[in-house]
Amino acid sequence: MYQKFFFFCLSIFLLLSCTRVNADIRLSAAPVPAIKGVWVTNVASDALDSRAKITETVALCKKSGITDIYVVCWNRGRTLYQSKIMKSIFNLPIMERFGSRDPLQEMIEEGHKAGMRVHAWFEFGFASSYGENGGAILKKFPDWKAIDNKGNLVSKNGFEWMNAMHPEVQNFILSLVLEVVQNYDVDGIQGDDRLPAMPSLGGYDKYTLALYKKEHQGNLPPNDYKNADWLTWRADKLTFFLGKLYKEVKAIKPKMIVSMAPSIHPWAKEEYLQDWPTWLAKGYCDYVIPQVYRKTIESYTSTLESQLKYLPANQKSKFFSGVLLQVNGVNPSPEFLKAMIEANRKLGIQGESFFFYEGLKAFPDYFSKEYIKK
Repeated sequence: MYQKFFFFCLSIFLLLSCTRVNADIRLSAAPVPAIKGVWVTNVASDALDSRAKITETVALCKKSGITDIYVVCWNRGRTLYQSKIMKSIFNLPIMERFGSRDPLQEMIEEGHKAGMRVHAWFEFGFASSYGENGGAILKKFPDWKAIDNKGNLVSKNGFEWMNAMHPEVQNFILSLVLEVVQNYDVDGIQGDDRLPAMPSLGGYDKYTLALYKKEHQGNLPPNDYKNADWLTWRADKLTFFLGKLYKEVKAIKPKMIVSMAPSIHPWAKEEYLQDWPTWLAKGYCDYVIPQVYRKTIESYTSTLESQLKYLPANQKSKFFSGVLLQVNGVNPSPEFLKAMIEANRKLGIQGESFFFYEGLKAFPDYFSKEYIKK
């Protein structure tokens, strides 16, 4: 096992070494394009199940005024593209249901034909599995487990997690991102509420405890995983990782868009160690799309207003809103949908992304006749 792991680490090193850059690299300051985005998933949707379905998906997006498609490429410990890295480590070059196809490549080709930007969305991020006790990843690499203060594998809302603090885990995820950047003509890559992230329950594994002790005169972190200083220390580690990822991506393709779709602040930091106002302040992503998923226009508007307070005026153009369009087959009312878009524009937010694609079908007239003009 250790010999296999050595060759795995070597392969990751060789992949990353070709793009290693000085930490002081100047970050991109390119203007942020206005977006009207949508997330395309392989869950509760057949949008990726064939080339014909992808063509159909793109056509509806185009008709609906969508400019940016965020297509899932990393889900439940599987890639939705043909990955040499995943084949070499797990003998799983792609999620089994897609066989010899490459949905990411097909979406890029069809999206570009229609004049839309296509982004590779690493949906699962540092989550290794959903309801599978860690899945293939943690079965092969048990030392990669995120551990809570009771010594258990971190599991939250059904998702089981890798230790996002561990350098081997970070290099593994980074290698997948760079594999896509190097081999696909995508317009951007995107993380969400699981990249970079880890539930604040985690951090009690041997590696992270040793690192904390090294940086705190031999003291252990508090058992209270919501302790403010302990939260910030771990969140800062993930911020540093994102800065590294951003620089690596830009070193390969300087015009590549690096976007993030975290949860709302400060809940995102308290629950998942995501400090996205700091990400923007440090220039570690080109824009953010926080998930402002709410059930009433009053709650939506007040939440949106609170998020904007964390941004300096010169960063407002880097903020778009995540709008919930469908979940478990349920859609907002037409009036609520219109009101959310109007609220965005009144607050100076010049774009949004909808979760998720299937919801476009519930509002054919609105998207083809009204939204396309906004």
